[in-house]
Amino acid sequence: MQADPQQSIPDLADRLTVTTSRLTRRIEKLRETGVLRGQRAVIDWQALGYAVEVSLRVTLDKTQSRAFDDFIAAARDIPEVLEIQTFLGQVDVRLSVIARDMPHYQEIYRARILTLPHIADIEALMHVARIKSDENLPV
Repeated sequence: MQADPQQSIPDLADRLTVTTSRLTRRIEKLRETGVLRGQRAVIDWQALGYAVEVSLRVTLDKTQSRAFDDFIAAARDIPEVLEIQTFLGQVDVRLSVIARDMPHYQEIYRARILTLPHIADIEALMHVARIKSDENLPV
């Protein structure tokens, strides 16, 4: 299912040498237990004209009790922020930001990123190449 989520249940059952009804029950159990969270469309943002990806490492002013909550809530509102991760350590948050080109990135950075609340420090890492990007688990 990971490799080809569009394949039909009967075809997958044949590949796994189980009956369609048995496979359907297994899939339903995986959904009920939260192992399968659904299907989704994966959009190639580069095909839509986005050519720049930047990873921003952000350190927050942790003297503010709502620093994480306020920052994350505001960052979620930026459409070009594809991913938000939090960490323990010197870096508190990482944002993955896309832009059409460098002038577009500068516009996003100056107008949206730098206005996010409670930033103590920020470091930008320009993505050069994606060597591996795989969401399939080794099951």
